[in-house]
Formats: sequence, C-alpha cells, structure tokens
Amino acid sequence: MNVHGREVDEVKHTAQFAVVPLGSLEYHGPHSPLGTDIILAEGFAQKIDLALKPLIYPVISYTPCPGKTQDYPGTVTVRPSVFIDYLSDILDGICQLGIRNIILLNAHDGNMGPSRTVAESITGTYKDASILLINWWQMVAVDFSEQKGLFHGTAGRGHGGPYEMSAVKAFRPDLVSVKELDLELDSCPPLTSMPYVLVEGTPRGWDGYTGKIKQTSQEAGESIVEEAIRNMNQLIANWLEMRAKSDRKG
Repeated sequence: MNVHGREVDEVKHTAQFAVVPLGSLEYHGPHSPLGTDIILAEGFAQKIDLALKPLIYPVISYTPCPGKTQDYPGTVTVRPSVFIDYLSDILDGICQLGIRNIILLNAHDGNMGPSRTVAESITGTYKDASILLINWWQMVAVDFSEQKGLFHGTAGRGHGGPYEMSAVKAFRPDLVSVKELDLELDSCPPLTSMPYVLVEGTPRGWDGYTGKIKQTSQEAGESIVEEAIRNMNQLIANWLEMRAKSDRKG
C-alpha cells in the first residue's frame, strides 16, 4: 500500500473499497512453495480492475492452518482466536479511516470460518459496512476444468493439487517444480453431490497435499486464472452497484 501520509484524505475519498488479501504460510507438498496462498492472494488482488478504484492493503501472511498440515515442515500456524482478534483490529482500522466497503480476498481454506466471524462482528459495529469474502477458487465453476479438458481423470482440485498449483504457475512459473519421484495421490471421492464439510486430521490420499500433480501446467493455470479474474471483477462490479443503489435510497 504505497500511500503517503499527505495522500490519505484523497485516497479514502477516491477509493470505492479496500482489499485485504488473506494467505498462509503452509506446506503444499514437495513441489510447491510454502507461500502458495500468499502468491495467489496477492496475485488476484493485483488483477482487480483498477477502474473499480480499489485500495489494496498488504497481504496477511500468517493465519490458522488445519491439523492436517500443521506438522509438515515449514507450516506456521496462528491460533484462530489470535487471527480473529488480529483481523478484527485491521478491519476496524479501515472502517475508522472512513472506508465501509471491504473485500477479504482469500486464498486459504482455513481462513474462511474465522474471516466470516470477523465480518459478522465488524458489520455489527459499523452498520453501514459491507464486507465481501471472495475465495478465489470459487470464482471458477466446479466443472470448468472438465469442460475445458484441462486435466484427465480428475477435476484437479485439492490442496497442493494440479488445479491450485497450475494457478500458481500462471503467476510464478518458476516456483512450482514437480519431479518424477513426487507421489501422485488420489483424494477421497465425494460422499455426495451436495455441498458438505468434512474435517479430518489425516485424510485418505494425503501427504500434506493431494492430487495428480504431474498434470500441473502453466497453460491450465492461465485458463483457470483468466476465468477467475473475469468472474471476480464482475462480482465486485455487481456488489459496488448494489451498494451505490442502497446509498442513493438512503
């Protein structure tokens, strides 16, 4: 956030919303950078259409990591209660600046629950605030990779899998390195077509990551990222339009 002190008043009146990228420092397999989620959070934040007038804050890098990655080398986890307090103070500071539209641009599954808790709390304090939680992977339809033929015999999704790591390669092709000896893993098949959440300390088909990682490619990543950016910017535009209509009515 390269804003000088003398520019703060101008920026807070010209920016339509603030963006807080949420990452993690977490093991994603031998082939992947520990800062995978930091790269994705920052990468997508920088792809927000400047015509929408975002004010992009520095990424939050240290966040809660689940039990299934905590014991893998390099993972640094923060207690959820600490993260909730920390993020609450950050959003409170943004609201005190006078900005009431805030996007939490998330790249880490473990941030979803605590971030929702914080958003609900902050909007209880600032009644005119609106906080939009965007998980980048949800900006692409579940069947997108199958329709595009990006992966074979798999949708590619999963922690450290070809879907996520292809997206990283689209931003930083130098940081993903799949070697011949790296294991390919089959995650557990879905229990139902309905949405559900299953939390396990040691899932099947898991070694700190999961998926047929040898299908990771920059080409697939560029297709995934392009689709996510398009849908993300449309979502933001729709949100801002809704907010503007609400303000006019008010």
